[in-house]
Amino acid sequence: MDPDQKAIYSIIEKFVRGSQRDKARPLTLIEALGLKSKEVISLVGAGGKTTLMFRLARELLLDGKKVVTTTTTKILEPVPGETAFLFVDSDEEKLKQFVLEHLDQYRHITIAREKLESGKLKGVSSGLVDELWVSHEMDTMIIEADGAAGRTVKAPREGEPVIPSNTTLVIAILGVDGVGMTLNEEHVFQPERVSKMTGIPKDGKLTEEALAILMTHPEGIFKGAPSSSRIVAFLNKVDIRNGRVRGKGIAKKILEKKHPQIERVVLGQLKNEPPVADVIFPK
Repeated sequence: MDPDQKAIYSIIEKFVRGSQRDKARPLTLIEALGLKSKEVISLVGAGGKTTLMFRLARELLLDGKKVVTTTTTKILEPVPGETAFLFVDSDEEKLKQFVLEHLDQYRHITIAREKLESGKLKGVSSGLVDELWVSHEMDTMIIEADGAAGRTVKAPREGEPVIPSNTTLVIAILGVDGVGMTLNEEHVFQPERVSKMTGIPKDGKLTEEALAILMTHPEGIFKGAPSSSRIVAFLNKVDIRNGRVRGKGIAKKILEKKHPQIERVVLGQLKNEPPVADVIFPK
């Protein structure tokens, strides 16, 4: 990291920590992720993406933003309260027109092309994301761009993740409970690919180093992210026993690899309050 970048990160870190102390309250997701006024956010990686998408959308809505949530793969249908309006249509032109005509009314709209028998929604094309964004009608688009079948650790399959080219921020998620987990189909999505990347044999135990490799490897969980996008590593489930210690250990190893796009590591607990436990910046 060059000296200018180091100075900027130091200022941001002091501001974030100072704001937290001064206001005597936890960080919001908006603050912890370092969101700008306009963002196209793609969520990739392991389980927790859908929860993060709707929690973040709620914060943005309360902050006065207009938000569209969707997927380029599949997501579970939102439950009441997670979105102001769900609109489903196989015709992407109709999806586009609905958003343009009704976003001012609903402020948060979720769109999909089809309701599947599995209870999931079939997502939209990356092209529709691009078209909607250039309309300038919304402040934030949040796209679940990956699947993991709920697993806490994963490696992408061929053709995954499906990250739209205009993405400004990629949030890559792994669970800290992956440390010590057995590398097999029961616990890990695509265990053979994880084994190949990390060098850990099938049925071996995952380590902090292995999770850091999955986060930073060219074929890892944010494979295909636009070179212009910022990346936040989000380590979820730090509310488990010794979770913060594990999270800090993984974060240290991630940042030691000095990936040029990773600007911070967030330690999170998406099914608890507050959702953010800590933010760790490069030194």
